Amino acid sequence: MLNYTLIADLVKEAEIPVNGIISRAIYQDERVKAVLFGFDTGQELSEHTAAVPAVLTMIKGEALLTLGNDTMDVAAGAWVHMPGHLPHSVRAKTPVVMLLLLLRETAA
Repeated sequence: MLNYTLIADLVKEAEIPVNGIISRAIYQDERVKAVLFGFDTGQELSEHTAAVPAVLTMIKGEALLTLGNDTMDVAAGAWVHMPGHLPHSVRAKTPVVMLLLLLRETAA
């Protein structure tokens, strides 16, 4: 028997709160943690870092993304890999759904 997790529609799975941000872990194992975010327009995750490498995928909406010293507009379909400890922030220009994958190191 195969063991897998399927979420057929991430947009339907995400909540976008009025005047807020919500995050919810949708999957976790020893190698990856998947967190689904919903941002209302104008909401921001201020600059921070993650101790492990991470992947951001924009699922819905438009945002201003800062990675280190670079700031850019991103929209649904954008994908970025970030090394651990890279300062980054996200500000929603429209309602946003974003998937974050935190990649844990495993023993060889």
